[in-house]
Amino acid sequence: MRGRAFYARSKAVAEPPFGQIKQARGFRQLLLRGLEKARGEWALICLGHNLLKLHRAQAGA
Repeated sequence: MRGRAFYARSKAVAEPPFGQIKQARGFRQLLLRGLEKARGEWALICLGHNLLKLHRAQAGA
Protein backbone atom coordinates (compact mmCIF):
# COMPACT_ATOMS: atom_id res chain seq x y z
CA MET A 1 0.00 0.00 0.00
CA ARG A 2 2.82 2.41 0.83
CA GLY A 3 4.45 1.76 -2.54
CA ARG A 4 1.25 2.65 -4.39
CA ALA A 5 0.91 5.95 -2.52
CA PHE A 6 4.54 6.85 -3.28
CA TYR A 7 4.12 5.97 -6.96
CA ALA A 8 0.89 7.96 -7.24
CA ARG A 9 2.50 11.02 -5.61
CA SER A 10 5.59 10.85 -7.82
CA LYS A 11 3.42 10.86 -10.95
CA ALA A 12 1.59 13.99 -9.88
CA VAL A 13 4.67 16.00 -8.95
CA ALA A 14 6.66 15.71 -12.19
CA GLU A 15 4.03 16.53 -14.80
CA PRO A 16 3.18 20.25 -14.32
CA PRO A 17 6.59 21.70 -15.28
CA PHE A 18 6.66 19.72 -18.53
CA GLY A 19 3.17 20.87 -19.41
CA GLN A 20 4.01 24.48 -18.54
CA ILE A 21 7.15 24.42 -20.66
CA LYS A 22 5.30 22.87 -23.59
CA GLN A 23 2.35 25.25 -23.39
CA ALA A 24 3.90 28.59 -22.34
CA ARG A 25 7.20 28.31 -24.22
CA GLY A 26 5.85 26.53 -27.29
CA PHE A 27 8.52 23.86 -26.89
CA ARG A 28 7.65 20.65 -28.72
CA GLN A 29 10.91 18.96 -29.70
CA LEU A 30 14.64 19.07 -29.17
CA LEU A 31 16.65 20.61 -31.99
CA LEU A 32 20.01 18.99 -31.26
CA ARG A 33 21.02 15.36 -31.71
CA GLY A 34 22.86 13.18 -29.24
CA LEU A 35 22.24 12.64 -25.55
CA GLU A 36 24.80 15.15 -24.28
CA LYS A 37 23.59 17.91 -26.60
CA ALA A 38 19.94 17.14 -25.84
CA ARG A 39 20.64 17.35 -22.11
CA GLY A 40 22.34 20.69 -22.60
CA GLU A 41 19.45 22.00 -24.66
CA TRP A 42 16.93 20.82 -22.05
CA ALA A 43 18.99 22.48 -19.29
CA LEU A 44 18.86 25.80 -21.16
CA ILE A 45 15.10 25.51 -21.65
CA CYS A 46 14.61 24.79 -17.94
CA LEU A 47 16.94 27.65 -17.01
CA GLY A 48 14.93 30.09 -19.10
CA HIS A 49 11.66 28.80 -17.63
CA ASN A 50 12.92 29.14 -14.05
CA LEU A 51 14.41 32.60 -14.63
CA LEU A 52 11.11 33.82 -16.03
CA LYS A 53 9.30 32.40 -12.98
CA LEU A 54 11.72 34.23 -10.66
CA HIS A 55 11.34 37.47 -12.60
CA ARG A 56 7.56 37.29 -12.44
CA ALA A 57 7.65 36.50 -8.71
CA GLN A 58 9.87 39.51 -7.98
CA ALA A 59 7.84 41.82 -10.22
CA GLY A 60 4.68 40.87 -8.35
CA ALA A 61 6.20 41.27 -4.90
